Order: sequence, then C-alpha cells, then structure tokens
Amino acid sequence: MDHQEVELLAIGAGPANLALAVALEELAPDELSTRTLIVEQYDDVAWQRGMLLPWSQSQVSFLKDLVTLRNPRSRYSFVNYLHSIDRLDEFINLGSATPYRLEISDYLQWVARSLTKVRVEHGRRVVAIEPSGVVAGEVTEWLVRFSNGGTVRCRDLVIGAGRDPFVPEEFAAIPREKVVHSTEFSSRTAEMDPAAAHRIVVVGGAQSAAEMLWSSHQGFPNSQCTIVMRSIGLNGYESSKFTNELFYPSFVDKFNSARPEAREQLLREMHRTNYSGLAPAMLDNLYRTMYLEKLTGAERLSMITMAEISAARMDGDEVVLTLTDRKTALQEEIRCDVVMLGTGFAKEMPRMTRNLAASVGVDNFSVDRNYRMTLPPTVSAGVYLQGVNEATHGIADSLISVLAIRSGEIVADLLAHRRTPLAESSVLPRQSTEALAGVTTAL
Repeated sequence: MDHQEVELLAIGAGPANLALAVALEELAPDELSTRTLIVEQYDDVAWQRGMLLPWSQSQVSFLKDLVTLRNPRSRYSFVNYLHSIDRLDEFINLGSATPYRLEISDYLQWVARSLTKVRVEHGRRVVAIEPSGVVAGEVTEWLVRFSNGGTVRCRDLVIGAGRDPFVPEEFAAIPREKVVHSTEFSSRTAEMDPAAAHRIVVVGGAQSAAEMLWSSHQGFPNSQCTIVMRSIGLNGYESSKFTNELFYPSFVDKFNSARPEAREQLLREMHRTNYSGLAPAMLDNLYRTMYLEKLTGAERLSMITMAEISAARMDGDEVVLTLTDRKTALQEEIRCDVVMLGTGFAKEMPRMTRNLAASVGVDNFSVDRNYRMTLPPTVSAGVYLQGVNEATHGIADSLISVLAIRSGEIVADLLAHRRTPLAESSVLPRQSTEALAGVTTAL
C-alpha cells in the first residue's frame, strides 16, 4: 500500500506552497523541511494553468516573487532564475517590470526543481481528509487520502489549492462540453476546430473574460464572439500608487486588526484593483478591434452590457441563453455553440476546507493572524490556509504580492507550535478515527 508519514503536508504546488517550501528550506531546521511534502494533482507545475496564454502578462512586479521581499539574497529569486537560464540581459532590455505569465509559470517550475529538502510529488489528487492520531480524545494528526488509493499521515496541513470555480446555477443543466470555465480555457479550446464557424458567448466583465474573448477572436477567425456582462461596460484596473500601498505585506496587520465595517469598506473600495477591471493594453486591443470591424463591415466581435443571464437551455445542439436587460427588464434570447465563463471563483471557503472543518464538528471557522485555522481545543493538529482569507487579511491574500512575507510567517508559527517529530510521537494507543462523528472528509 502507498502510505507515507510526514510532519507537514502541503496540498497544491502553486505559488503559495512553493513560497512556503522556499521559506522552509531557508528558515526551518532540517528535521522539518526534509519531512515536508507538497502534493500536486497535475503532472507538472503551472501558474494560472487555464489562462496560460502566450501574450498574457502579470500585473505584479517581478520583485514580488516567492522570496525577494523576505530575503533579497535568496537563490530562489526571479532574478536568479533569469540569470540561471541566461535570459537576464533580455529581460532587462525588455524594459518591463511585469513578466509574461509563461515566464512566471516557468519560474515556478524552476523553483520546484531546485528544492533540495522539501519534496514535490505530482499526480496526487486529494479525495478525503480525516482526523487521525486521536489520543485521549485529542486529534493530533491528519490522514489524507488520494484518488490512487495512497495515503499520507501528517502532523500539520497547509492547504493552498485555491478557491472552487464559480459556475452560475443557470448553467447547471447545460452539458459540460458546452460550458468552459476560465480555469480550463486553454485545454478545452485546444480541442476545438480552429477553422469552424463557432458562435461563442463569453460571460463576465473582468480580465479573464476579456482574455477569453480576445483569444477566441484571434484563435477562431471564422467565429462570432460576443461578451455579455452585468456592468455598464469594460473598465480598467484601479492602479493608483496610493491604493497600491494596500497590497504591501505590511498592510495585512492593519487590515487584520481593523473593525469589521472598516474591512468591508476596504474590500469594497479596492474591488477594482483586482476584480472587475482590465489591463490597459487589453482594453485598447478590444476597442480598436471593434472599431476596425465596424469600419470594414466585417464585425465578429460584439458586446452586450447591463444584461443578466436569467436562463440557459439546450435546443438540439444549440445553447439558448435568455438575457434580461437591466435597464428595461425586457428579455431576449441568443443562441450559441459554446459558453465561456469568466465568472471567477466561489466566495465561500473551498469544499475541501469546509469538509475538513465539518469532520471535527465545526461549521463556521476562520484563521488567526498567522493563517492557522481556528479549530476546537481538542484538535492540536494544525491546518493553515493560503489564498482564501480576503475577509480577514485583505484583498492581496490571493495574490503573489504577499507570498514571500506570508510564507515566513507561517513557518514561524509552525515552529512555535512544533512538538516531537511525527516519527518519535507518543506510542499511546490511538483511538479509532471512526469513533469521531462525521470523521471522513470527502472532497
């Protein structure tokens, strides 16, 4: 049977847990770093896998990598990555502080390959998490089950797998082959005939929706591409240097200690700095393309604003969308071959995390300042959440901007809570995990 025992298990090999791996290698004793395992469900490491488009750029400075803000001399910096592959001169000459998405993805792969203590295993999809190591009623460990039947027992967990994709309920009855969420855009569109005359409707008014619209327009030259949004039109990101200070890692303390009504105001007013906005170049591309198409009479790109999708149904092989005009309340139907969803991610905590909490009898939960889940006193096994804590840690929580500092804070908290290494743990008989009600966390 495929079973391992480690001290720390991190779920997801994205930027958050790779930054944690770097911090462990640089800050933690070997008995912790060498007993840490990162598991990734895919066969490789990629950043924004579904939207890894060749022309797309990050909106964040290359200096906000996995480590530089915490340790500018680290061998795991983005600059050292460029130097190691002999592309530093070219990057400097490019004159841009924001790398291409492909570069960041390649940087993450380079970091994963360069780790010397923390291990990364691929093709490991988590299907269940169970409380384990129950001694005198206290949960001291977690047992994680994988789709291939393997298991890992660990003292502490770090969950950095991101939020669940949000698919509006109107599309629940539409066949999967007709609906493409942005998280799977690249792989799904690769299966489509580039020469076919597709009728494509993109839902959403932010950067991911606009990128899907532009990529579809360029990649399927015989297609009609329509974007539908609730807002009055596409808007640019809010990019004031004053508001950008709210993305400093040091601002997390101010946000975390703020009153609830102040947190709500900050999140509301900062919404367009990360959501509901587009990069200036994308706005310009779309507007100029629509202008030129009207000029030449070859219109393939269209936009419907202030519209709600109130229903969706199948009619033969067509998807029929019912749109409700927010200005007049009048309805119309549009037909298409495929719907692409730039609808983002569910606001609630991911199912994996909610099920884990339920397995120890917790319905409502949060994290403390150091990202550790607040679980009952009977649970001493730790769980840390990365990238899902906007409500308590601010709008930058899901972004690369804070990873270098946050990973150091999590390592410091792990060390503060650290007990005897797992291999040397108490030999007292463990209570069967089945003695706990609702013990299995099916994902």
